[in-house]
Amino acid sequence: MKIKLHVTALCFIYLTNAVELKAQEVETTEVEQFEQRTQMLESAIKTLQKFKVSGYIQTQYQVAQENAELSTNMKVGGPNENIDTSYSRFGIRRGRIKFTYEEGIASGVFQLDITESGVGVKDAYLNIKDPWFQTSNLRSGIFERTFGYEISYSSSRRESPERSTIFQTLFPNERDLGTAIYLQPAKTSPLNFLHLDIGIFAGNGIKSEMDNRLDFIGRLYATNNIGSHAKYGIGASYYNGGMMQLSKSVYTMDGDAFVLDKDSAGNFRKYAKREYFGIDGQFNIIAKAGMTKIHAEYLFGQQPGLKASSKSPNTGVLGTVIREMNPDLVINDTYIRNFSGGYIMFTQDLGKLPFTAVLKYDWYDPNTKVKGSETGKEVGQDQYKTGFADLTQNTLGFGALWRVNNNFRLTAYYEINNYEKSDLLYAFNPKTNGEKTYVVDNLKRNVFTLRLQYKF
Repeated sequence: MKIKLHVTALCFIYLTNAVELKAQEVETTEVEQFEQRTQMLESAIKTLQKFKVSGYIQTQYQVAQENAELSTNMKVGGPNENIDTSYSRFGIRRGRIKFTYEEGIASGVFQLDITESGVGVKDAYLNIKDPWFQTSNLRSGIFERTFGYEISYSSSRRESPERSTIFQTLFPNERDLGTAIYLQPAKTSPLNFLHLDIGIFAGNGIKSEMDNRLDFIGRLYATNNIGSHAKYGIGASYYNGGMMQLSKSVYTMDGDAFVLDKDSAGNFRKYAKREYFGIDGQFNIIAKAGMTKIHAEYLFGQQPGLKASSKSPNTGVLGTVIREMNPDLVINDTYIRNFSGGYIMFTQDLGKLPFTAVLKYDWYDPNTKVKGSETGKEVGQDQYKTGFADLTQNTLGFGALWRVNNNFRLTAYYEINNYEKSDLLYAFNPKTNGEKTYVVDNLKRNVFTLRLQYKF
């Protein structure tokens, strides 16, 4: 009987221990599974933290005088269907979405521009920070050129609707395909306020590379605080590149007229020099009246272009192929001009109110060798007269910004656009079979822009 009791007790103890061990095993497994799930979630969160999405949308309505060119100057809508009257256009000026993935010292950036006209690439580059001081970096791909201040000043922050005429002409699309190094001393260095940006670029905007020559761009600038309420910036930029001459005829200025380079045979597929110099300055101060900003830039140099335009090349491979098929086309002849231009912009916050007043003046003289009434005049033998592409353009703009909240901003801006006066140049009205109808200085080109921006 005692033996049976002992056996029964031992069995009970064994079973009890087995149940307890099984319970502990199950409990331990569930805890481990929970910990594994937690670790997976933490890993996923860390991965998501490396990936960022941002962007902004700018929808705008514009009213323009009859001779304004909204489709080219302001990038929205098509040309005026009735040149006798003013007209209006509605569109998406910019629809940007930016994807950034950053891990360690490296990051990759893609930015698209989505509008009613289609989808285009704005940025696609790899960025690598220096692993020691985290103040310098290497960038390669499609990104903003390292020249001047206004190019890199984001369109979501800029107070005027568009960049200045000279930048739109010399640097179409603002971006280029290349590699750049951004150098800055360590934060502990007394020279930390200095920056040096240098890069080599394809020189063809964001289009495909079309030759085996690269352009150099560099900028040295300084930024620093003045006390606790003011800040300054000053910089100098340099551009050295070339444009392939895809015809035999190259023209340079001699006095107030173009002359043909006699070395016709040696011009084809050679490079015309593009050389720009720029200086820029910024000053910001916070007072009781609100923040005051003054930004200014001045550029000068040599620009190769066409007879009808001094705009930098942005044609891509297709344009090169078309030109090479017929190098004798007049439209492909190269015209080399000395230029100058710039802008000055003043902005003033209205105290603690969410409003900012804006005043901006910019100008672009595509040919400094000829002025006003000299443009378009008859010239002597073996000389070629200047035309519309040689007239100075200037724009006076003023308006106001309403910062509705951290995401919304409303802009109202009016531009007075003028060309240099010359009674020798006429515009033609296609409705009168080419009859001269008015001189160029009487053209009406003013534009009013109302823009709503949402930033996220």
